[in-house]
Amino acid sequence: MKNNILLNLAYLSDKVTSKKDLNWEEVIKPFQYEFKLDPGKTFSFHDDVLTKYKNSLVKTTNAHFNAGEGFKTDGYLFGDGVCHLASLINWVAKDAGLEVEAPTSHDFANIPDVPREYGVSIYSNPYSAGSNTRQNLYITNNKGKSITFKFAYQNNKVKVSVVELN
Repeated sequence: MKNNILLNLAYLSDKVTSKKDLNWEEVIKPFQYEFKLDPGKTFSFHDDVLTKYKNSLVKTTNAHFNAGEGFKTDGYLFGDGVCHLASLINWVAKDAGLEVEAPTSHDFANIPDVPREYGVSIYSNPYSAGSNTRQNLYITNNKGKSITFKFAYQNNKVKVSVVELN
């Protein structure tokens, strides 16, 4: 699960753009990454999005969480852990007062260290466009100024935060 979370963040930051770029030694090193979200713009966890977000979408994690992209399996499904990351982002975004839509909750299974109300179900099958829009996370900056999502990995912990810019 940890490796898939870190790989998902590597795709988000463009450190990895395809499986051929994947170097696990680099992926698991401590890092910091951030991206800016301007007012009225939307971040989506993956690129199969609801119609209402198509014009405001500016950022995704750039991944589909499958073996073809290097994601690992726990024996049941590939990409185990991406729901955990999405749920952390959901929690931080809601606490920051951002507009959040998570159409499918993850209440069918516990996500460690995440209160159940923040659980988000994520699924992306790139060969079935349109069918994954409800298993996604949408965050729109409804503030009057830009915000930055900050991600840090150090000492075996991922930290996610939102900062309003001046």
